[in-house]
Amino acid sequence: MAKVLQPFRLFNATVILPDRLIPGGALDVEDGRLTAVGRLDDLPRWSGATIDANEGFVAPGFVDLHVHGGDNADFMDGTADAFEAVVRAHTRHGTTSIVATSTVARHDQTLTFLENARTLQRRGAEPARGLARTIGAHLYGPYFNEEKVGCHPKDPARPPTPDEYEQYLEFADVMLTATCAPELPGAAGFYRAASARGIRLNAGHSNATWAEMTAAHALGVRHVDHFYCAMSSVSSLRERCGTPMQASMLEFVLDHDDMTTEVIADGRHLSPELLRFVVKWKGAGRTALVTDCSRALDQPPGLYTFGPLDGGETFYNDGGVGLLPDSENLASSVRGMDFMVRHMHQRAGVDLFTAVRMASLTPATILGRQGDVGSLEAGKHADFLILNDQLEIRRVFVGGEEVSVS
Repeated sequence: MAKVLQPFRLFNATVILPDRLIPGGALDVEDGRLTAVGRLDDLPRWSGATIDANEGFVAPGFVDLHVHGGDNADFMDGTADAFEAVVRAHTRHGTTSIVATSTVARHDQTLTFLENARTLQRRGAEPARGLARTIGAHLYGPYFNEEKVGCHPKDPARPPTPDEYEQYLEFADVMLTATCAPELPGAAGFYRAASARGIRLNAGHSNATWAEMTAAHALGVRHVDHFYCAMSSVSSLRERCGTPMQASMLEFVLDHDDMTTEVIADGRHLSPELLRFVVKWKGAGRTALVTDCSRALDQPPGLYTFGPLDGGETFYNDGGVGLLPDSENLASSVRGMDFMVRHMHQRAGVDLFTAVRMASLTPATILGRQGDVGSLEAGKHADFLILNDQLEIRRVFVGGEEVSVS
């Protein structure tokens, strides 16, 4: 039997909307949905239960469309316990809708990942157990260019073949999005097959030219993973193609209004001016914040494995970012979405409502889930956060139920 939640009003808050703040704000919750949002003085009289936000900020729950691990677990570890550990860790950091993201791995490991993602998606949120909502999976690898594989295991990176990807696409009910480098042999066939099943198409870990991006765009690619990271540039294409120098993924994304992208705002991947630059030219509505987080979230400095424990790559967590051993090359982030929002606002200097939008409504829209999540709006899931004046998370609610985040 479904749990019946008592209707309540949350008040004494500064409510964060996608385009503005509402001081003296409040919101009403009934049956797990928001029924009213606005200034307290403008809302109907209320005689039921109330929650005092104690003058905190109230933000929509964050939506992370690119995340690998946390709390010393990775979605690729192959167990339900590891899957739950990752979701629970990011719930503590304010992510209430999570897209489990794979890594380059063996075929059997990817199938197990998709099976676990399907199981968690069907179970839904379990706030009493600290678990937010797994809304789907991101097939991220194995279809990467070896030149741009980054911290992923290089050996299993490979071009797409129908015999393999048709097995992955049997999980189209849970697979929200899929990444493939456009220049790989077989990429066009993969794009067509995935698009026919309603899966959103990404380009990433790629050294694609403008012409190859144009071909991918014609087949439905509308998103590029982690802007500036593991993507082609004019200089990388000169090494590949010689002269005349060619335009890259970077220029293609900035030139096409229907392309979206994402940034890792952990303070180590991109400088504040680069973060501001992407937002200026793409806009907050087309630039999502992602964590791209590894298992080292909330863990002490030391050596960890990126991807599956069986076959993943070793990296070093220095307390602020992951690094490949004996080099300065970055290996995923070690931060939650709350850190990304704080950094965008406090260091990159974007408005608070803009930073929050990039972590909520923008990724929800990219995923096609903006009707249910991503903003504080009547009719949507009552997924919201109470933050203090330093934008630290104090309480997390999913579907109107407070999450146990201990």
